[in-house]
Order: sequence, then structure tokens, then C-alpha cells
Amino acid sequence: MLIFKGLSNLIAKLTGKAVIDEKFLNDILEELKLILIQNDVEIPLANSFIENIRKKCLKEKVPKGLTLREFVLKTIYEELVNFLGREKASLLGKKRIMLVGLFGSGKTTTCAKIARFLQKQGLKPALVCLDYHRAAAPEQLIELGQKIGAKVFVSENKNPFELAEKVLKEEKYDSLIFDTAGRDALDKELSKELKELGKIIKPDEVLLVIPADIGKIAGKQAKEFNKLVGITGVIITRMDGTAKGGAALAACYATGSKVKFIGTGEKLEDFEFYDPKRFVSRLLGLGDLETLLEKVREAGITKEKAEKIVEGEFTLEDFIEQFENLSKVGSLDKIVSLIPGLSTRIPKEVLEEQERKIKVFKSIIQSMTREERRNPEIINASRIRRIAKGSGRSEKDVRELLTQYNQMKKLLKRFNLSNLKRGKIMDLAKQFGFKL
Repeated sequence: MLIFKGLSNLIAKLTGKAVIDEKFLNDILEELKLILIQNDVEIPLANSFIENIRKKCLKEKVPKGLTLREFVLKTIYEELVNFLGREKASLLGKKRIMLVGLFGSGKTTTCAKIARFLQKQGLKPALVCLDYHRAAAPEQLIELGQKIGAKVFVSENKNPFELAEKVLKEEKYDSLIFDTAGRDALDKELSKELKELGKIIKPDEVLLVIPADIGKIAGKQAKEFNKLVGITGVIITRMDGTAKGGAALAACYATGSKVKFIGTGEKLEDFEFYDPKRFVSRLLGLGDLETLLEKVREAGITKEKAEKIVEGEFTLEDFIEQFENLSKVGSLDKIVSLIPGLSTRIPKEVLEEQERKIKVFKSIIQSMTREERRNPEIINASRIRRIAKGSGRSEKDVRELLTQYNQMKKLLKRFNLSNLKRGKIMDLAKQFGFKL
């Protein structure tokens, strides 16, 4: 997740300073402002954000038990949470949910993700296609509905108003999720359509879908959508890509609403409710072990296996056993971003290269004996030759697997759970309420 790239490095700089004075604080705040602007936050919003922090840190009395450095870090955290939203998302009891957003924002896929999210809570949602401007939009929603076993309503005569009125009479669904046409909020014709649909549906929730890579137009577009239908929450998509993510702040600021969900990939399972402590924890480089453990349990990995992996105690046999399940959790980059301390220490290009090699390594491990998988240290030159021949790979590939396996184990052990519980930054994290 690259939202606010550079923020975790700034936090590391703050935590590494034994004592800070007013000059150092001003320098840090100017650097923070630059980070915000470079990450697509508009200059007026960045200035406002920084001034709020400056006033609190220089004019308010430092709470008892905190140093100025810790107070600054705590204030940055609280200001981020205030902008993005303090409350966890919930759609329970929300009968009518309407999604709006720009063309190409991932809105249709997000509709299906919300439906899947509700299904996991034991609810019965249905999807309603109100987009008849984009070619194949109904077909896409039908295909997504089939994947999750959800009913999809489509208008045969392509009349979104008639369909909206018709489905409102349906009683057997806990929630109706309306997929509106993607548009520029300034498009007069489509804006008129959206406004009329809002009057017909009278939604309990109007969720604005904003891609993390939208850039500086986010605030303006969000404000226009808010005028048309009244935004109640924001969903950020494409959080797994190279997006900077300042659009999240801009959209929240412009609409007065908060982030409710986050799309972290293309799969229907790549969808998280917004949890302020966990989300901002990741922004600050503190990771999110709670979410990691939840994801691996959902993927079929036991808590014991998950903790072994995180603490660097896994064997090659564990790796092959959990390979398919780990792929359901997400990319290595995504997994590492959830482990405190690792996201800023392992370059993204290294993780991408490792992702590419995993399939090669899998075939190599499958050619090993059970004893070799459990105790890789017994693998000598003759065993390497046999394994390479059996897997159709080179001896160099086998040696590389063993080297990287040992390096990863050492790295994870270095940053294991017991080590993470020590140190000044973890003391501060506990004050924020992070459970690490």
C-alpha cells in the first residue's frame, strides 16, 4: 500500500530523535506537508492539516507522561484518523445502498465485493444494474453475481428508473445494492439521471467509490457528487497499486464523510472494512498483524501456522503446504505491509521478483523428499543435483531457493513478535491502542 509514500520514513525519523525542539518540529511539519502534496493532496488541504498539528503541538500543553516527540506522533495519528473517520464501517440494517463514482473507478466490482461482505455476515443481498451507458455493464454485474451466488436485477428495456422503482418492492432481500453509471460529476445529462435515481431509491447509504490513483481532481469531483445525492461514505479502490492515495483525504474533506471500505486488489475477497486504528497504523509503518492473522485464518491457515510464518519458524514443508492458501491472502507486498517494521525495510522490487520466483520454487520443493522439506539443512551437493533434475530446474535455482529461504527466516526472526513488543515506537503504539 503506497498511500502517503514516505510517511513511515518520516515517523521513523521522529522516533529516532531523542529530543526534539521547535525548530526540528517545524522542519518535520514542512517535510510532512511536502509528502502530502506529493501524494496528491491539494495544497490548501495540506496547509490546513499541517496548521492543525502545529497549533496543537506548540500551543497545547503536552499531556503528562508524554515527551514532545511522542505528543507530535500522537497528534499526527489523531489528525489522520479525524480526516479519514474514527468509526468502523457497518452496513448492517442498510436496506438500500447506492454506489456512485467516476467511470473506471471499479464501482461495479465494488458492488459485488459489498454483496460478498454482507453474505459473510449471514445476510442476503441483491445487485441492481442501473448502468446502461457503458457497454457490457449489465453482463459484468451478472457475471460477478454468479460468482458469489447473488441475484442480479437488470432492465430488459434499459430503463434504470423503472427498474429502481420495481426492485424497491422486493421483500426477500436484506439489502439492495444499486450500481449506477460511472460518470464525470460535471456531466449534465448523467448528473440529472443520478439525481433522479436518488429521489426514487431514497438510499440509506450513498457510497462514493474513489480510486486511490485519481489524483488532485478527487476533491472537486467528490464535492459535485455530494451536491447531487449526498455522500454518506467513501470507498477507496486500487490500494494495492502504485497509487499515492491523497485522494482519500481530499474526498473526505470535500464531502464531510468518512472512509468506510478499502479495496485492496482485483479479487472479490480483496475488500476490507475501514478500521481507523489498523489503517492509520499501516500508514505510520506500524503494520497490522491483527488483519494479517484474520486474512490467513480466512484463507485456511491455522493461527499456529500463521504465527510460525510471521516469527520465521516455518519449514519448506510448511511453505509448500500453505502456498495455495497464502496466495489467497494476497501478494507478498501486501502481506509484508501488514508486518510492523518490514514494509520500509524490504524494497518493493525485491518482493515483486520474489513473487515471480515462487512458482519456480514450488516445483523445486515438490521434488524434495519429506525429510528434505522438514530439514533443508541436510541438502548437500548431491541432493541438489537430484532435486534439480527431478524438478526440471537448474542447480542454481535450487541453491537460490535455499539461500532465500534462509535469509527470509533470519529476517522474520529478527522482527518477530517478541522483538516488536519492545522499543519506543511500540510504547507509543500501545498509547494509540494498537494490539501488537
